Amino acid sequence: MGIRSVLAKPFAAYIAGQTKEWSGKPGLYQSRVFQELLQGGRATLFGKDHGFADIRSYEDFKKQVPIRDYEELKPYVEKVLHGESDILWKGKPAYFAKTSGTTSGTKYIPITKESVPNHINSARNALLSYVHETGNGAFLDGGLIFLSGSPELDEKAGIKTGRLSGIVNHHVPQYLRSNQKPSYATNCIEDWEEKLDKIIEETILADMSLISGIPPWAQMYFDRIIARTGKKAKDVFPNFSLFVYGGVNFEPYRAKLFETIGKRVDSIETYPASEGFIAYQDSQRAEGLLLLLNSGIFFEFIPADEYFNEKPTRLSIEEVELGKNYAVIINNNAGLWGYSIGDTIKFVSKDPYRIVVSGRIKHFISAFGEHVIGEEVEKAMKFTMEKMKEVELVEFTVAPNVAPKEGMPHHEWLIEFANAPADMEAFRLELDTQLRKLNVYYDDLITGNILSTLKITALQKNGFIDYMKSQGKLGGQNKVPRLSNDRKIAESLAAFAK
Repeated sequence: MGIRSVLAKPFAAYIAGQTKEWSGKPGLYQSRVFQELLQGGRATLFGKDHGFADIRSYEDFKKQVPIRDYEELKPYVEKVLHGESDILWKGKPAYFAKTSGTTSGTKYIPITKESVPNHINSARNALLSYVHETGNGAFLDGGLIFLSGSPELDEKAGIKTGRLSGIVNHHVPQYLRSNQKPSYATNCIEDWEEKLDKIIEETILADMSLISGIPPWAQMYFDRIIARTGKKAKDVFPNFSLFVYGGVNFEPYRAKLFETIGKRVDSIETYPASEGFIAYQDSQRAEGLLLLLNSGIFFEFIPADEYFNEKPTRLSIEEVELGKNYAVIINNNAGLWGYSIGDTIKFVSKDPYRIVVSGRIKHFISAFGEHVIGEEVEKAMKFTMEKMKEVELVEFTVAPNVAPKEGMPHHEWLIEFANAPADMEAFRLELDTQLRKLNVYYDDLITGNILSTLKITALQKNGFIDYMKSQGKLGGQNKVPRLSNDRKIAESLAAFAK
């Protein structure tokens, strides 16, 4: 047993005690965060514009501070980008996390010295929660892949700027750096395929015990390990025992990924965003991710079906209900106020507050009023694959076909199979049946002969990889949306159909 795993256990117990304290008093700790944020923002331009000095309660706050997305917050961000201080938060940000926006082009999300611990400590605590619950700390003594975007940072108005994962790379604790993979130089490679080849070169002879990354990236990595060695990951890395991921639902990838690894390994789901680290899986036995209520973020929740209303209902943590779909709104110590991150979640527990990510507020299909969301198509696929166990999946996305050349309008599922169904028609009908069970509006449209049952377009091997390559988005944290309300992605993917 190595020194890291030995020292991790008492530290993990300490963090577990702290977590039990704040998660057991959610209202109290969210109220403390709320007051700290108001104090931090009071002297800023935003605070003066929105009367922070007169805010005494959450009800006051809701009257003073509207819900915003990046486009609406952008005038304040632009002032920071022009070198001004005390705009959204006291002083200037320590970093800008650069990310892509659909309407705003490049987005610059501020990260302050006060908000850095939210990103760094939350990732650390996810691992320590696992160590405390399972007693397994041995993975800390082996090689650890923390894949990131390039850690090389630019500057905007004297503020270091780069991808969030690249920024976080600079804050990996020193005691982990000696067994961190890949090297700094490799992480700086921009071309994804070149970078992946270098990662394999650096890790193939190493004792890898923890691998982190989004499932599609991990699948590419394990496939190339097999291509290089003729062996599965379990034989190349006998001590590989923990997979850490975030950004997408793991279920559609689980069977294929574990088949490629050659064994089941424990996994930890995380929910990081440029705007803040929202939640992480704190237990291998309980459903959902622990919402981080004591980490510099005051959360609000809008019922998803009210999101586009002029005055939607805004709820604090103690007002939410189990099983309902909510849009996540954050207020944080980086100066994001009433900020919509665009995700929807559901609460699966209130003691403590645990969530599952159900989709994106703008990623849905409602070409005919059906409002099918990501959670529903993923569950339909999961339930269908449980009935047809020979099926293995690489990736899929769904789009409406409102005006097909032949037949009635329908939903088109573009699917890359690792192992296709023995009976594709039976698979198609079962998938449609499962979606009809999950969404009554979709079922009504089928019953009323407004839509026909779904159609499947099977993609060739590496179809999604080749599509992402054609879009210049291969690798890193880039992923294909699970569904969309138009046909832009579907039409591009059609070039990779079988």
